Amino acid sequence: MARDPENIQSEIEKTRDQLADSLDALAERANPKNLIEGGKEQFAEKLADPKVKYSLIAAGAVIGLLVLKSLFR
Repeated sequence: MARDPENIQSEIEKTRDQLADSLDALAERANPKNLIEGGKEQFAEKLADPKVKYSLIAAGAVIGLLVLKSLFR
């Protein structure tokens, strides 16, 4: 069954536009600035977790006490 050339051209243009949109989206996602921002957000979310936050505070306190102890020896 023969296809209409105008329909074929329309499908090609539609596919080309979809491909261009996909490439633009990939370029946006792969942008180093966006990757860094995403990493910062994930890091901030992890630090907001009470288990992580209080563990880091405790570790800092222990290190601080050890430094003070070594200074006053």
